[in-house]
Amino acid sequence: MRRSKRRTRTVTAYREGNTLIVLIPARLSKKEEAHWVREMERRLLRSDTKRRGPSRTSDATLLARCVELSDRYFDGRCEPAAVRWVPPMRTRWASCTPVDRTIRVSEHLKQVPAWVLDYVLVHELAHLIEPGHGPEFWELVQAYPRTDRAMGFLEGLSAAAGWGLSVD
Repeated sequence: MRRSKRRTRTVTAYREGNTLIVLIPARLSKKEEAHWVREMERRLLRSDTKRRGPSRTSDATLLARCVELSDRYFDGRCEPAAVRWVPPMRTRWASCTPVDRTIRVSEHLKQVPAWVLDYVLVHELAHLIEPGHGPEFWELVQAYPRTDRAMGFLEGLSAAAGWGLSVD
């Protein structure tokens, strides 16, 4: 956080290595400062994901994306404790352990479009509310508007690559 007396209206942010630098007017309160730090971090994460795509996202970016998706589709009811990329799984795209609220995402998904990765994350987030694959679970997952399309994409990807991975 850098405050400036010369800066009167604008708030900007940039990265220096792994550090987020937020430039704000000196007159802002601590509450406004906290708001702008969160907002600028959110904006940079979003722009990084759009610019680079899912292939270069870190575990921290995956967690931040899960928080956004939880807020959007589940009213913030299912924030995971941890989300991380893992080496390709033999039978799944991702997995969730509701007991410790962790989600693991196969590195196979690093190359898929962002909307497909979002579906997988929504699917795993829904497990934090409903552990099984019953009707209540699928009702939660269907809140994501591209569910059917993403499932078709994953089925086609698995078949084309000969992986035999299941969408469920």
